[in-house]
Amino acid sequence: MSDPSTTSTTSTVFPTELTWEGDGTHRIPFLAYTDKEIYQRELERFFYKAHWCYVGLEAEVPNPGDFKRTVVGERSVIMARDPDGTVSVIENVCAHRGMRFCRERHGNRKEFVCPYHQWSYTLKGDLQGVPFRRGVKQDGKVQGGMPADFKTSDHNLTKLKVAVRGGVVFASFDHEVESLEDYLGPTILGYFDRLFDGRKLKILGYNRQRIPGNWKLMQENIKDPYHPGLLHTWFVTFGLWRADNKSQLRMDDQHRHAAMISTRGTASKSTDAAQVTQVSSFKESMQLHDPSFLDIVPEPWWNGPTAVMTTIFPSVILQQQVNSVSTRHIQPDGHGSFDFVWTHFGFEDDSAEMTERRLRQANLFGPAGFVSADDGEVIEFSQEAFESKPFHRTLAELGGHGVENTEHMVTETLIRGMYRYWRNVMEA
Repeated sequence: MSDPSTTSTTSTVFPTELTWEGDGTHRIPFLAYTDKEIYQRELERFFYKAHWCYVGLEAEVPNPGDFKRTVVGERSVIMARDPDGTVSVIENVCAHRGMRFCRERHGNRKEFVCPYHQWSYTLKGDLQGVPFRRGVKQDGKVQGGMPADFKTSDHNLTKLKVAVRGGVVFASFDHEVESLEDYLGPTILGYFDRLFDGRKLKILGYNRQRIPGNWKLMQENIKDPYHPGLLHTWFVTFGLWRADNKSQLRMDDQHRHAAMISTRGTASKSTDAAQVTQVSSFKESMQLHDPSFLDIVPEPWWNGPTAVMTTIFPSVILQQQVNSVSTRHIQPDGHGSFDFVWTHFGFEDDSAEMTERRLRQANLFGPAGFVSADDGEVIEFSQEAFESKPFHRTLAELGGHGVENTEHMVTETLIRGMYRYWRNVMEA
């Protein structure tokens, strides 16, 4: 077989199915990011079956009747606070004619009513009202109406299984899905509970963007410790994320979830460290006009690390970068794009100064963030190349071909691990 990188485009045979070079996952076919049938299979196997997907934070629906419209995969869903205080997640598809009846992003309702034919539902998704169910009387006769065997209980909205832990809400269309705790596994659960330790959360704001790239590229981006000290001038120049910082990479047993852990200020002082500051993204002369962006205050719950980036496959990234904390929701919108929603939060017991600090440091992230703007751009450029050259493949060989936890950042092991899991599910 010829090397795709040297094959003339005039003689290339374009692939009709996904083929991997070798038995590992260190060479990922471009077709995995571009094929429409593969994308539809991903939605079914990762977002609609056997997986938990992030839908929001309890703090977004603090009062009875509060709701938030969001998505699981490409399906519109509503997270609502019931009168009894519990959180429900229902599909935003009317049981009558299939209309997406809820259009607001956030609000408060006593019930949900579809504007098309006025079918009404409780906040838990139970059908409670059908106009003209018993027909209309004309000339002493009842005309029309639903059949005698029509039962409202047979026509409720689709209800998702819900799991809430530490104020974070996950949902699944698959009611046979394993428990959230088993899904995360003990290692990742430890990092989850480190951030969401029972303190009440406080919503600080949102960012939204649409990134023209395959949804997996954002999972890869936050499983990739190779690029932050090379691509992001801000990180390497001000020392927030450097390859020679004390660091760890951890995965769950199935390699689908991961945590990248780094401690600022632990970079090597040896002459070997010079190679980190010789990369083109390092700008020694760069200074901040507002030094408060580096007003970093250690918090007791950190327990050492100054940054932990946790990827929960397939739908969310949990971010702690110094004092900035947020969730990043990946919302697929076709094989070539996804919406990316940032929910910045703090804690109810934060001081006013800490809240201001979290908001200030949040400027590193989001669509126009000092750091994150770079990620959206490189994902777009990557997707453009994938679409133009479907017979080619990427390399994820830094650190070898294997999949293992490490005590350093100079590896792409987390990406290889994710695709090991991906192959197991997609090619089963």
